[in-house]
Amino acid sequence: MAKTSTDKCSFCGRSRNEVELLISGISGHICEECAERAHDMSKEIISSSKNQSFKLEAKDLPKPKEIKTFLDQYVIGQEEAKKFLSVSVYNHYKRLMQTKKDDEVEIEKSNIIMVGATGTGKTLLAKTIAKKLKVPFTIVDATVLTEAGYVGEDIESLLTRLLQVADYDVAAAEKGIVFIDEIDKIARKGDNPSITRDVSGEGVQQGLLKLLEGSVVNVPPQGGRKHPEQKMIAVNTQHILFICGGAFDGIEKKIAARLNTQVVGFGASKQNTRIDRENLLQYIAPQDLKAFGMIPEIIGRLPVLTYLEALDRKALRAILTEPKNSIIKQYLKLFEMDGVTLSFDTDVFEYIVDKAIEFKLGARGLRSIAETIMMDVMYETPSKQKKNIRIDLKYAQSKIETANQTRLKVQ
Repeated sequence: MAKTSTDKCSFCGRSRNEVELLISGISGHICEECAERAHDMSKEIISSSKNQSFKLEAKDLPKPKEIKTFLDQYVIGQEEAKKFLSVSVYNHYKRLMQTKKDDEVEIEKSNIIMVGATGTGKTLLAKTIAKKLKVPFTIVDATVLTEAGYVGEDIESLLTRLLQVADYDVAAAEKGIVFIDEIDKIARKGDNPSITRDVSGEGVQQGLLKLLEGSVVNVPPQGGRKHPEQKMIAVNTQHILFICGGAFDGIEKKIAARLNTQVVGFGASKQNTRIDRENLLQYIAPQDLKAFGMIPEIIGRLPVLTYLEALDRKALRAILTEPKNSIIKQYLKLFEMDGVTLSFDTDVFEYIVDKAIEFKLGARGLRSIAETIMMDVMYETPSKQKKNIRIDLKYAQSKIETANQTRLKVQ
């Protein structure tokens, strides 16, 4: 299109002589100022539409029983933990709906900490509840955190993921939920003072205090280390709910020691008979977390303490086949996508559970054992014309035995 002095912006009507830049289209023009305005408007509209899912209304408020019923579809057992989690999330929603600033009663958040052995479902509970929520939710790992200035990530980077989930809508992120996994890995390394700083232990706990309590934190938008030239985003953590989870391996010894020291005299044996030695986690108390290496200040900012029970044989058997996204259902779906009908003999499930108990890996052990059994079938089937595959006990045993022999040879 020929550029003439009579060309005008189709939006503001100014001619080419009145603007610095006039961009030509098929049947119109736009000047640089109108283009900038259009860009700003489109960003605002897109951001608004993306974060509509984070708009919470009273009619959409999920009740604790509704949240727990949803969790029941994906997580087997752990009734106590699911109840605590459901109530905490429900109360968090109610806090967000408390809009009156002059209200005499201000609802405070109750951050929660879940203690349970590996493979009992802490991370699965967090991932599952994220499907139900209408607020930004993210899962972060405490193991990579160190004090500012040391190799690792700054504590503020926990909030970077929350900002990303909220499409950098600060208002939405400030009402979100953060699940901090592996919180036990930042326990204090020991009570004895050392010439070296505990930069990934107590130092991180000290840094987390202001996040858990509620304060305005400068967050690097892309994560990583903070530096003077980087533009920061101010985030107020007052309304962010923090849920922490950790295995706290060995804390049972702390619990057992506390229970024994509480009983003195002739009543000692009587009380000891009432203690379930197989499941000491049910007696967990804040002082046990302190004995493990968590500082008192951070324990006080995690007022809701719950535990996850060790998975017994019945629970492991149910986990294998019953949940909506159970391991076996995932395999059936994978083969169905290739047009193959997959089936298992019942005694295969019993064998997988037996091996998981033997290896003491909890629910994660189910996945690793099933993968070992299914790997060759998944490798060969897509290239074959078979439409029906049946996994029997003899095949499953041969795959596990072969895998064990291979590992022994490598060692």
